[in-house]
Amino acid sequence: MSSSATTHAAGRPSLLPILLDRYVDVALVGLLVGTLLCLLALFTNPVPDPSFPWATLPANYRLPVTQPRIEHWPVTYTVGIWLWIVGFSALFLAGFRRYSGQADSREGGQSNSERLTSTLRASATLWLVGLPTASMLAWTTYCRFFWPKLHPPTWNAPSYTLVCWLYCSSYDPLWSNLAYAIAVIGVVATVFLARDSEWATAGLTAFGVLSLPLGLPALYAAYRRTRA
Repeated sequence: MSSSATTHAAGRPSLLPILLDRYVDVALVGLLVGTLLCLLALFTNPVPDPSFPWATLPANYRLPVTQPRIEHWPVTYTVGIWLWIVGFSALFLAGFRRYSGQADSREGGQSNSERLTSTLRASATLWLVGLPTASMLAWTTYCRFFWPKLHPPTWNAPSYTLVCWLYCSSYDPLWSNLAYAIAVIGVVATVFLARDSEWATAGLTAFGVLSLPLGLPALYAAYRRTRA
């Protein structure tokens, strides 16, 4: 992360460091590939995901092959889900890169520096910590109360943070409760950043580390503050 502003490969200005910029580009492609791999399982297996037995195709639309499974899920479905897990954070970084870059272009210059700083902080609050926190709350609630759980639990359970994986691979409510606690830290960090509090960097770092890989954008927000 040698610089705080780079030029995107397509020629657009980017506020992301080079490594994050490349991660976003590769991960967004990975999300598309992951989606296609998940859909492929529909054409090979009668029931790709046993949690959703209704998600199936008539036999005459399926290929005359059946994929082997990794625990509960077909191979391409498993790979697709994990591509989404690894690349999900890129959606928030891409949003920050796009909309903050536009603000930087519109409002750049010495006369607009205070307004630009305020705009970038608001964008960072939304994209780098606010939306990831909301996503963690939503996924944790879904997995805890609505996800049709398969038995036995498996190490291959899809999850967007390490602590969520501990819950989804064991169904122990302790880990789900801890996920909620970490999401609360994210809410506090969001408020701190919106108010430009001196505690914002600590809150962002704590949430980012505890919610990896979903917390990657929050760690970048903390990094931006230390560089500033």
